[in-house]
Amino acid sequence: MPAMEPLCQILGINPGNLTKKEIQILEAKLFVKLCEGLKKVVKMKYKNYFNLMKFDNDMENMMIEAEFLRFLINDILSTEEYSITGIAQYTNIPEDVIQEVIIGSNLNPSFVFSRRILELHCTLRPSIYQAIIKKIDGNNFMHLDN
Repeated sequence: MPAMEPLCQILGINPGNLTKKEIQILEAKLFVKLCEGLKKVVKMKYKNYFNLMKFDNDMENMMIEAEFLRFLINDILSTEEYSITGIAQYTNIPEDVIQEVIIGSNLNPSFVFSRRILELHCTLRPSIYQAIIKKIDGNNFMHLDN
């Protein structure tokens, strides 16, 4: 499945009506907006932990940045629909790279890796993405000059 297809379905967009450049712009902007929305989800999930540790907003954001892909991968694994091997096969990323992200020894994986993990997560947790898209669309996301 092409990377944009699940997201275009959620948005109600037919990618066949867009030029290649328009798809690239849409994908880049959507990727950024989805990551922002997902980080808010992570922040809410760890709200009690942040309060307990007395993290300020900057410390919270740094932790979320460092843990973001680990959170997504662990959430994918929690569905029990994919193992690490399955994630590796779906994303075409070596298992050892996925393991490195999970254990925290790779805090800066490639954009391609991040995009593929996000794509897989979207297929498994569409309701999260639908809620984020609803918020994005309510903020006039479709005006690509924002």
